Amino acid sequence: MATSAPASQTETVAAEVRAGDYGTRVIAVEPGGAEMVPPGERHGSPVQLLWTWLSPNLEFATVFLGVLATGIIGLSFTQAFFAILLGTGLGSFTHAVLSARGPQFGVPQMVLSRIAFGWRGNVLPAGLNAVVAGIGWFAVNSVSGALALNSLTSLPSWLCLLVVVVLQIVIAFFGHNLVQTFEKYAAPILGVIFAIACVLTFLKADYSAAGTGAGVGGFLVIVGATFGYAAGWNPYAADYTRYLPADTPKLKVGLFAGLGVFISCMVLELAGAASTSILTDAGLNPTTAFTSHLGTVVGDLTLLAIALGAIAANAINIYSGALSFTALGFTIPLKAARAVTALGFGVVGLILAWTALKDAGARYENFLLVISYWIGPWLGVYFTDQYLRRGHRVDGFLFDTKHNPYAGWVAMLVGIVVSVWLFSNETFYVGVVPRHVPEVGDITFFVGFLVAAGLYAGLFATQRSREPQDAVLVTPGG
Repeated sequence: MATSAPASQTETVAAEVRAGDYGTRVIAVEPGGAEMVPPGERHGSPVQLLWTWLSPNLEFATVFLGVLATGIIGLSFTQAFFAILLGTGLGSFTHAVLSARGPQFGVPQMVLSRIAFGWRGNVLPAGLNAVVAGIGWFAVNSVSGALALNSLTSLPSWLCLLVVVVLQIVIAFFGHNLVQTFEKYAAPILGVIFAIACVLTFLKADYSAAGTGAGVGGFLVIVGATFGYAAGWNPYAADYTRYLPADTPKLKVGLFAGLGVFISCMVLELAGAASTSILTDAGLNPTTAFTSHLGTVVGDLTLLAIALGAIAANAINIYSGALSFTALGFTIPLKAARAVTALGFGVVGLILAWTALKDAGARYENFLLVISYWIGPWLGVYFTDQYLRRGHRVDGFLFDTKHNPYAGWVAMLVGIVVSVWLFSNETFYVGVVPRHVPEVGDITFFVGFLVAAGLYAGLFATQRSREPQDAVLVTPGG
């Protein structure tokens, strides 16, 4: 526990170190929860992050973003290209920066968030992330995987869903090493199949369509949605780099993590955008519509890849959702936390997802925008705090229950409320600005990021004299 110290002095805090012997074993339940990974358990290399983040994006949810851009929002392919490039590029860059910090501290991303938000204030981002991972992404990917398996096998939808969900839970239940191994071996299979499908789609597409006049507003909606998709992985970033040795070069960590997200998202989203110009039969579900022009063999392989990609994505969602749950400060073992996240949140999420299938496009767009609404302000606080605390020891704040500044959660909450009130542009709520000036589109993320960052910088200055400037983490025997 933390010791008392004047604000001008350095505070020392005892580390919560993960117990148990795990090592590099794959078929073994990972012990512990959100504690620090001990030095003796560190292993791996940065290149593994390439497949860790390639595999979960090689799925239909990624493709459907491109379908949204040209087939629903009405952008031309050229407009969609630049919107996807901007949104995906920003989300991949922030993912790279966040990932690079993992080896240094050896803790999950939502534990790193305690530095800015404090022990109690971190409930806001960690709680949101647990719900989004456990309900939102779990539902989106489970349903897309089940639809693909249903199209491929003609088995009942409920049975396809059961198969997909059980596989996801099993992989995430065992933990970090099995998740990484599954993503490693899934990547080449998914990569080859989707590469063939994308090439055929690009060759058959018609790029001459001018779009339906979505304009700047539609362009910004897709920027926000593609950012929301790529940045949706941001709250998980350090979860998959915390096992790397502490001296792993940050540049390599960030580069491979960022490239994994960028390459997979960019290629599949563009393929989705191109596919809407290819004529298909009416009444097909979205996965079947995307594969109908590929021929029987490639089409069936692509449906199989979509189901496998959904499993790859949700193994990460369940695992990281459980880590976020334990980062809330509960003393529940991670094994139980995974079960709660997958079975509890997952059941609710699947029920909600099934009710949304009749209007999947609009609801998926709304879901991605809502993700960006909270991740933008969270990133604004997180990055501003990292800049303002440069040159100081901050590792002690990770496990200091007395570290409860108000600046982080206040700035994030205000950033969310102000940006959504003014600029949200989705089905359930249209903000003040787009309601009167539709051409503005949806710039909620950008506004939320700037409002939260600016407010946090001001509040940080007022609270800085009331708490220690440095907090040093003391490990057993250290």
